[in-house]
Amino acid sequence: MARKLNILKNDPWLEPYAPAIEGRHADAVRTEKRLLQGWDSLSDFANSHKYFGLHRNTDGTWVFREWAPNATGITLIGDFSGWQALPQYALHKVEGGLPGIWEGKFDPDAMSDGQLYKMLVSWPGGQGERIPAYADRVVQDPQTAIFSAQIHMPSKAFRWTDKNFTPDLSPLLIYECHIGMAQQTEGVGTYDEFRKKILPRIAADGYNAIQIMAIQEHPYYGSFGYHVSNFFAASSRFGTPEDLKKLINEAHSLGIAVIMDIVHSHAVKNENEGLGRLDGTPTQYFHADPGRREHPAWDSLCFDYGKDEVLHFLLSNCKYWLEEYHFDGFRFDGVTSMLYFDHGLGKAFTNYGDYYDGGQDTDAIVYLTLANKLIHELKPTAITIAEEMSGMPGLAIPFRDGGIGFDYRMAMGIPDYWIKTLKEKKDEDWHPTSIFWELTNRRADEKTISYVESHDQALVGDKTVIFRLIDSKMYWHMMVDDNDADVARGMALHKMIRLVTLATINGGYLNFMGNEFGHPEWIDFPREGNGWSYKYARRQWDLVDREDLKYRFLNAFDNGMVELVSRVHNFQAKPIRKLWEKDDDQILAFMRGDLVFVFNFNPVRSFQDYGILAPGGVYSVVFSSDDPAFGGYGNIDCTVEHFTRPDPLYSPAGVEWLPLYLPARTAMVLRKHPARRGRKPKK
Repeated sequence: MARKLNILKNDPWLEPYAPAIEGRHADAVRTEKRLLQGWDSLSDFANSHKYFGLHRNTDGTWVFREWAPNATGITLIGDFSGWQALPQYALHKVEGGLPGIWEGKFDPDAMSDGQLYKMLVSWPGGQGERIPAYADRVVQDPQTAIFSAQIHMPSKAFRWTDKNFTPDLSPLLIYECHIGMAQQTEGVGTYDEFRKKILPRIAADGYNAIQIMAIQEHPYYGSFGYHVSNFFAASSRFGTPEDLKKLINEAHSLGIAVIMDIVHSHAVKNENEGLGRLDGTPTQYFHADPGRREHPAWDSLCFDYGKDEVLHFLLSNCKYWLEEYHFDGFRFDGVTSMLYFDHGLGKAFTNYGDYYDGGQDTDAIVYLTLANKLIHELKPTAITIAEEMSGMPGLAIPFRDGGIGFDYRMAMGIPDYWIKTLKEKKDEDWHPTSIFWELTNRRADEKTISYVESHDQALVGDKTVIFRLIDSKMYWHMMVDDNDADVARGMALHKMIRLVTLATINGGYLNFMGNEFGHPEWIDFPREGNGWSYKYARRQWDLVDREDLKYRFLNAFDNGMVELVSRVHNFQAKPIRKLWEKDDDQILAFMRGDLVFVFNFNPVRSFQDYGILAPGGVYSVVFSSDDPAFGGYGNIDCTVEHFTRPDPLYSPAGVEWLPLYLPARTAMVLRKHPARRGRKPKK
């Protein structure tokens, strides 16, 4: 009798859908077995990047290979040939094995480092210039804006020094960032600038991981890196491959893990730059059905994960970034789009039946399962995160237990909740019961990445949390000596929202760069509609560095709360014990380990000797949003010890009354002293 998968044991409500869950598991097992015919492991299989593309042999000769089954001829053209189709650069078909492989072998002096090149591909009825699918360096001509592959020999001046790096990610605290817009000046930042100027800030802020966007080459800068053209090439607009490697190596020396935002959910439609019609057909890497080939919302092409060649390409891509650049894992973009034939568009996902109604793309699920298995086979400490909004059960459950194998899933409902609250609710209608439910309502067997806002919430047309709270007053009333009431409200709630979100994590926490100090305005990349301006595609670091502005208070608060949870090993795994929630008072209190988190969301009422039920003992305040160092008013005295008071009604249950002074719109964290009792009740 087959072993029952743990995902079904742990969640009886999934039992009616056992055939679908067991079926996808069996599909992954069968596919892996088929792919590994002749190979020892997924790692051995995922090496197409070492075979295809341009490589230099140990004797100095060159070899180039491309899979192009519809091609009738391929010739390399470039600087070395005067961009003419010379016969000595023509490829020939490889006989036997996978059909459609083209190969060319060249003398050492046939080409050299730094030269630009492309393929001239012929097919029945036409021909076109194409960039090789496995090109590992692609550059854009500044005058013509044309992209070409470039021969790039690794610099001998760079050497990895991170052999013994093992990240301490308990809990995982992610700083989401974009290299190009990380600079202060209007323009495109570089890997070197980020390494020298931004990494030290992140280390000082206490985050132990960075999640870098827009690494894979993309022709349109304003796509935020999500319309990928060249999957094996690090974006050259930020610098050289060695520059990126230096950045990652330096991050590791600072104890910071580096996660790559990888895009395997779709590809750019461009034919001259990307995979579209690489061999003259639209179906080489993508679906044959036009209705499935083009993404209806993203204007991009959707991979056909049912093709072994596509699996080989994408799995090898995962291995390439881990081994060549020493990334510590991936945040997979657009997973919801991959999971369903309809990409999850316009679907509510209100019950389990919505996940198993026959609309699931089993081929994509198998790919994601194998990708996770490969990544953890290559690097057991690797981090994999799914950007997924439907909530499909099992996404972040190990494969052996019947899941798809991600380590974490993005808690995408949390930022949506905060935006909805800020847009639709008056301050007096913020209910702690609702807040606590939203932040803790998740599957017990899956870890999530909680966050208030990512880059998604900062894009033009939307507003960051701080901008929703303060709006245009940020321009005129952020001076330290300005006591504007709207700014005071905004700063207080900005701090409370972030603390309660971080304090309730069950996996990790994410912040987008600059939001820790309330970076003003939105993100808008250069485009025709804004005159190709870089004004909003940058970070104004001088705001937080200025002593006369309040941004430094928000930054100090963020540093403080990150340090607080970082000092508690495996903070994310400690059970959350709700102590008190009262909607009419707008008070919320809960406990993790020996820390008690107390929030007064009430906009007008402060409470004297407000009692919450907590384990008996003595408590000290270790963190307060009202600290003057965080822009507060110092109404919470952090030097006072707080003693619980027994109550015959509750003491048998092990809890007593903990009386506290709770100023309006403040949060505090208390630590319970070990083995100390509270005061006896007064007679």
